[in-house]
Amino acid sequence: MKQFLFFMLCFLPGYLSAQSYTSYFTGNTADTITNPKGGICLMGGATEDDNAMKWFLQQANGGDILVLRTSGSNGYNAYLYSQLGIPVHSVETIVCNNATASSDAYVLQKIQQAEGIWFAGGDQWTYVSYWRNTAVDSLINLGIQQRNIVVGGTSAGMAIQGKYYFSAQNGTVTSTAALANPYNSLVTVDSTTFIKNNFLTETITDTHFDNPDRKGRLLTFMARMWMDYGVEGRAIACDEYTAVCVDTNGLARVYGDFPANDDNAYFIQTNCELVNGTPEICTSGLPLTWNHSGAAVKVYRVKGTATGSNTFQLNNWLVGSGGSWLQWSANTGNFVETTSSSINCSPLAMTAPAVETRIKIYPNPASQQVAIDFLEQKHVVEINLLDGTGRTIQSLKQQDVQKVVLNTSQIIPGIYFIKVRIGMERVHYQKLEIN
Repeated sequence: MKQFLFFMLCFLPGYLSAQSYTSYFTGNTADTITNPKGGICLMGGATEDDNAMKWFLQQANGGDILVLRTSGSNGYNAYLYSQLGIPVHSVETIVCNNATASSDAYVLQKIQQAEGIWFAGGDQWTYVSYWRNTAVDSLINLGIQQRNIVVGGTSAGMAIQGKYYFSAQNGTVTSTAALANPYNSLVTVDSTTFIKNNFLTETITDTHFDNPDRKGRLLTFMARMWMDYGVEGRAIACDEYTAVCVDTNGLARVYGDFPANDDNAYFIQTNCELVNGTPEICTSGLPLTWNHSGAAVKVYRVKGTATGSNTFQLNNWLVGSGGSWLQWSANTGNFVETTSSSINCSPLAMTAPAVETRIKIYPNPASQQVAIDFLEQKHVVEINLLDGTGRTIQSLKQQDVQKVVLNTSQIIPGIYFIKVRIGMERVHYQKLEIN
């Protein structure tokens, strides 16, 4: 009998491929198919917020939950399967012991069958190095796009959710080190495609934010996004014990234990009110200066509650409830946070400089078309035609041009704005009348 039991154990999932992964299974073994409700759950680390985890399970709609991690064991199984009171079909934790698990047929099958995938905390570089550009991230992204699965993670599992992410390839980094030299080898801001989440396409995330040392490094990450990738980026950060749950309409609910505890989430964006918000000094070996009179970056800080009643809208990054506006900046490596008014992205709110003589926009007023002439050939030009609220009506990006013509014949008469950017420099806005 003992020999028989040993034989059976050796051929249980997780033991068959013990060198590459270990599986811990709770619940019903037969696959079920439900209609998950999608969404993203971002958790700041430490103990999980129960109400946010209930939201995550509800979005899986009674399906199978898969926990992916590269260290640890089965700590989530009983918690997710029976302790939160939300019925699910099964919970399985797969611990990937090395990169070869990313091609294991059993692991890939379980990703294809999951209605919800949760990334545990740990070392995000192992997540990136084991799973990026493999069948694992391909199948996760197919699940998000085609089956509407819900995804989420805590700590390192949250850190990998954005289009841009701190990979920790060379280890972690403090705010002091990042601000002192934005190109410190520890500041590894990556953009290689990994997890494709709706509403996080221009976003980086950070965690454990009740540690005040995290703010300066996140500001540095955003400066690097601007300088390296030309992205006027956004960020979402969470205190420990705090979570942001985003539904498929882009509404982000913030869960936590306020007012008993000061649990916060932060929605951070480069300041659209600035005509040229480029970091003043973001160079290897020099302290970061991204100042603009203290208004380089706008922040909406939201208290997390048990009901998730405080929110922020990721459709427009303008509207929130239950929060307050701040602004961040850095001056010669020193991080500064002050209170602020709400962000106003309308071109009418922007203090544009006089139109530069090297650009000519005509005719104005326009009817059928409007031309933008440059006195010299430009390598990369981006032009946006905006309405009075700042909404983009037309957009184009061209290389090696000296003149661009926009067709305005089908546009409703009114007041518009043309935004011209050359390379990474936001040149100016100009008011345009169309009749």
